[in-house]
Amino acid sequence: MAQVTISINGFNYTVGCEDGQEGHLQAMASIVEQHIDMIRKIGGQSGEGRLLALASLIMADKLHDITNQLNALDKKQNEHEIEVLRNKNRELQEQLKYFSERAETIADRIEIA
Repeated sequence: MAQVTISINGFNYTVGCEDGQEGHLQAMASIVEQHIDMIRKIGGQSGEGRLLALASLIMADKLHDITNQLNALDKKQNEHEIEVLRNKNRELQEQLKYFSERAETIADRIEIA
């Protein structure tokens, strides 16, 4: 199992992943960071937990929209378009899972403090 250090909201985290998936994990962290930057620009400075929760909600909203698009696609539509949406859906689900786990970790730390 590989170890990757990612940076989110100015904090470094060492995360385990399958060998060969390091670049993918760093790309997901970059997407999370982009969402946090967007939130910060819109609403100013917030606590880390709030930023992570808002970014999670934005990604969940995107996942919801893509899922709805998949469900609404006519069976005659191009299979390539369907596969692209499924891939986006899988990526967003992975991001959301990571974010949920991270939010739980932060919540645990807050409760301990």
